[in-house]
Amino acid sequence: MADHPVVGGLVGFGRALRSEGLVVGTGDALVFCAAAAVLDPTDLADLYWAGRTALVVRRDDIPVYDEVFRRYFLGADASGDSVPTLKATPAGESAATVVVPATDPGAPGDQEQRLGLAASDVDVLRHRSFAACTDEELAALRRITARMRLAPPRRRSRRTRAATSGRLPDLRRTIRHALRTQGELVEVRRRRRRVRPRPLVLILDVSGSMADYSRALVQFAHTAGRATRRVEVFCFGTRLTRVTHALRSRGVDEALRRAADVVVDWEGGTRIGDSLDRFVRDRRGLSRGGVVVICSDGLDRGDPDVLATAMARLSRLCHRIVWLNPHRGNDPRHRPRTLGMAVVEPHVDVLLSGHDLGSLEEFAELLPALG
Repeated sequence: MADHPVVGGLVGFGRALRSEGLVVGTGDALVFCAAAAVLDPTDLADLYWAGRTALVVRRDDIPVYDEVFRRYFLGADASGDSVPTLKATPAGESAATVVVPATDPGAPGDQEQRLGLAASDVDVLRHRSFAACTDEELAALRRITARMRLAPPRRRSRRTRAATSGRLPDLRRTIRHALRTQGELVEVRRRRRRVRPRPLVLILDVSGSMADYSRALVQFAHTAGRATRRVEVFCFGTRLTRVTHALRSRGVDEALRRAADVVVDWEGGTRIGDSLDRFVRDRRGLSRGGVVVICSDGLDRGDPDVLATAMARLSRLCHRIVWLNPHRGNDPRHRPRTLGMAVVEPHVDVLLSGHDLGSLEEFAELLPALG
């Protein structure tokens, strides 16, 4: 591993800083390499902040660090032989460029122009429907989705814990403290209720009508599973399949491959009612008191009465039902036109689109408030 060319480039950057007067020891270089390995050594934005955190000790050294970084990695005023070439952006983001943040405030508009990463292409991808993306753009979106951070919904438990403030008195701790002052009650200790994450259940439609969106939604489920272990993921077409363990893999590509091996009806027909009925009959304990997220376009070939009954039972079991319908798009006035969506609408608490990365980010921001 020490002979890897990327490691050699990172160590060479530490030597370049040391030659400019910065105090960079061997331990600092090891921390820099470890941080780059955890992040992404081919992403110059990650590389900049990893080096600035691991190699810069004094604030006065930041301008020198920025100058050496520009010269060493971006090739500013340096010969081509001494500057390593690293890929700065993923596929699908060819126009994005890395800019080292400025240390001199300068003019009022300068600070706003130097934001670290030129995000014009990223913003375009963020609001482009998954169905309209090329393979390169989907690869770029996969990388962005993997970096999303989800905060699971939480609820107050019946159990309590010791706290500095709260409405409930802690008699045991209060009496124990009073014994230290010869029985004099000096302070009343308090307790408050614990906060626990709610169960999160993702039920994803992977039928043929959802082929343009199912892969991105399964990847989003993989990201949700990394945020909290209290996530259950199911896929359905004509039957319900649990893919929670298949998505436990750390690598997203490996997780998607394992999920595809488990789901035998991928891009087949759609029987939403039968799949949800199977869930409330066999897996209802997983959703009790939790948030259930159903990702589907509502095109159902089954019996509408079965779907209505399953949704009614599910709404009584769980805390909230969120439905992501990619056909909704960005139109907040969109009304469901399919029979399946008309049947489930009375039981849905929140209706979102889920057709692009921006709508998934909107759901991620809304998720903590659903507790």
